[in-house]
Amino acid sequence: MSRKFIWIILMGLCTSLVARAQISESLPKAIEQMKEVPVYTSFPFGAIKPVGWLKTQMQADLNGFVGNLDKLVPDLINDPIYGSGRLHKNSKAKDLGNNKEGDAEGDEQYKWWNSESQSNWWDGYLRNALLLNDVKHIARVKKYISDILSTQDADGYLGIYASDLRYHFTSENGELWAKATLYRGLLAYYEYTKEPQVWNALVRAVDNVMTNYPVDASHPFDTGKNYNGGVGHGLTFTDVLDRMYQLTGEEKYLDYALFLYLDYSKFYAWERDAQLTNALNKEYKLNCHAVHTYEHLRPMIVAASASEDVKIKKALMEYLRKINTVTTATGGAIGDEWIGGREADATHTGYEYCSLHELLDSYGVLLQRTGDTALAESIENIFYNAAQGARHPYHSCIAYLKTDNSYQMDGTRNGDAEPGKTQTRYKYSPVHQDVAVCCAPNAGRITPYFLQNAWMQGKNRTLIANLLMPCRLDTRIDGNRVCIENQTEYPLKNEYKFVITLERPMDLTLKIRRPQWAEGVICSESYKEEGQYLIFKRKFNSKDQVRLSFKTNVRVVKGIKGEHYFFYGIQAFAYPLKFIEEKGRQYIDGFTDYFYKPVENTRYKYIENHRSIYRNGKLEVFLLNEVTGKEEKVELLPISQTILRQAGF
Repeated sequence: MSRKFIWIILMGLCTSLVARAQISESLPKAIEQMKEVPVYTSFPFGAIKPVGWLKTQMQADLNGFVGNLDKLVPDLINDPIYGSGRLHKNSKAKDLGNNKEGDAEGDEQYKWWNSESQSNWWDGYLRNALLLNDVKHIARVKKYISDILSTQDADGYLGIYASDLRYHFTSENGELWAKATLYRGLLAYYEYTKEPQVWNALVRAVDNVMTNYPVDASHPFDTGKNYNGGVGHGLTFTDVLDRMYQLTGEEKYLDYALFLYLDYSKFYAWERDAQLTNALNKEYKLNCHAVHTYEHLRPMIVAASASEDVKIKKALMEYLRKINTVTTATGGAIGDEWIGGREADATHTGYEYCSLHELLDSYGVLLQRTGDTALAESIENIFYNAAQGARHPYHSCIAYLKTDNSYQMDGTRNGDAEPGKTQTRYKYSPVHQDVAVCCAPNAGRITPYFLQNAWMQGKNRTLIANLLMPCRLDTRIDGNRVCIENQTEYPLKNEYKFVITLERPMDLTLKIRRPQWAEGVICSESYKEEGQYLIFKRKFNSKDQVRLSFKTNVRVVKGIKGEHYFFYGIQAFAYPLKFIEEKGRQYIDGFTDYFYKPVENTRYKYIENHRSIYRNGKLEVFLLNEVTGKEEKVELLPISQTILRQAGF
C-alpha cells in the first residue's frame, strides 16, 4: 500500500542522563496497582520467532556451544540425576571439574549442581531448536522429553531425590531448584506442542510439591543456619507457579507462590537480600550472591501481585531502587560473584552472564505485570549492551564475568593480582567448567527469553510491540491468523518495517513502543501517541506495511560513579583496545577457551567538548589521552563488537 511519508521530527541535543531507566515516575503507582491478572497477556512460547540477524545468531549458537554442551561436558549433562542416579542419604558429591575458588564452603551444594546445569541447558537448547524449527535438534529434544517424563513416579514426583530424602531436609538441598529449572523447559515445550502428556505430567508434579509442602503447614525454607544457596535458588519455583496460573487461571498456584515467598522471608537464608524485612529496609544494601538477588526479584513480583499486603509492594519498589544502584549504564548489574554492598563501577565491578539473564527475565515479568515501558528500555539495554558485549564477537563462547571497562581477560578482573587465589572467571569459554557450568546454559536461555517479551497483548486484543528486534509474531484473533514481522537491523539501525499478513482483512490496533532516546519519528502513516507508544488503529489488509524510523543523536549517559558513556540509540559504544589472543583448554571440534592481554595501555578521559558524530555504525569523538595529555579524535565501536575496551570515560 503506497502512502506518503509523514515526517514528525522533534529536535533534541546530546543529553547527559543518569543510567536509571528502569525506575520511571509511573512505576511506583503501577506496582501499587498490581493485581493477580497481569496488565498484559503474554503469548505462548513459540508465537514469537526470530528473523534476520537475530535468527542467524541463534542458529550459530545452536551449531556452536548451545547445541554442543552435552558433548563438551558429557559427564555433567548425561548424569542420570533425575532418574537412576537420584540423590539419596549416602550419595557423595561428584567431581564436577571445578576448582571451587570463590564458592561457599561445603560439598552439599555440589550434589545438586548437575541438575541446574542440565535443566537450564535443556531449557535454552530446546527453546532455540523449536524457535529455529531445526529438525535435527528437535528430534533430540523429543527424545529428551520422553526420557525425562519416564522418570516421573506414580505419585507425580519429578525431581532429583530418592524417597529417603525428598521433602525432608534440615540443611542445604536442591529440591525446589531442580524442579524449577526442569519444569520451566517442560512448560515451554508444552506451550509449543500442546502435547497433553507433558501438561498432565506438569500438573501432577506441581501438585506433588504442594501436597508434600502444604501451604501454612510446612516450611520449605527452614533449613538451619548454614549455607543454603540451593534452597534459596528454589524460591524461583514461583516461575513455574506463575506460568501455571496464567495458563489455567487457577488461583491455587498464585496462593502457593505467595506462601513460598513469605516462608522464605521467615527463616535464616544465606541469600537474604530479597527477604521482606531486608527489602523494606532502606538502609540495607544488597550484599549477597548476585544471581540469587536478581532472580528473587521475580518471586517478589508474583507475591506482590497475589497479596493485598501493601508492605510487599513497598518492598518490591525499594528492592528495584537498590538494584538500580548496582547496575552500570550498559545494564550490567554487579555479579562478581557477590554484590558486597558496593555500587556499580565501570572498571571495578564485574557482572556474571547468569546475572544478566536473571535480571532481564525479572524485568520481563514486571513489564507484563505493570506495562511500564521503562522496563522494556532496561531489557533492551541489558541484552544489546551488557549481554551482547559479554559474548565473543566471533568465537562460540561467552565471558563468565565481564566489566564495562575490560582492560584484560586472562582470568582475574582487569589483570588484578590475587595472591593465593585462582580466579578464572574473566575469560571466554564455551563451558567454564573450571568454575561452574551455569553461565553457558544461561547464555543459551537469554535470547529466547528476550524474544518472548517482544510482543504482548493488551485490552481489546491490542497487539503491543514492547521490544524492538527482528522477529515475527504469529497468532490468531477472532479465528483470523495474524502474522506481523518486524524487519529490522536494530540496534545497528533504527529503522523498522512491520509487515502484516492476514487471512482476511480486519480491524487491528497496534501499539509500538517509542524508545525514550527517540527524538523524532518518521512514519509511513498517521498515528496517535499514548504515553511511550505509537498507536495504529485501522482496518488492515494482508501485506500492509508500517514503515517507521526513530531519530536520535549521540547521548552521553552518566554512570553511578560519574563515568561518561556514549550511546547512539540503544547501543553503548566503547574504545576497542588492541590485544594478544591466547588459547587455553581445547575441547572437541575446535571449541576453546580464550584469554586476552592488552598490547596498549591507552586510557581516555571525557571532555565536555567531545564533538561526537555518528557515522557508518561508529562514533567519532574527541577525548583526552591520559598518557599524552592531548585531545584526540577517537573511533568507538558498539560494545557488542569489542573484546578489550574502555566504555566508561
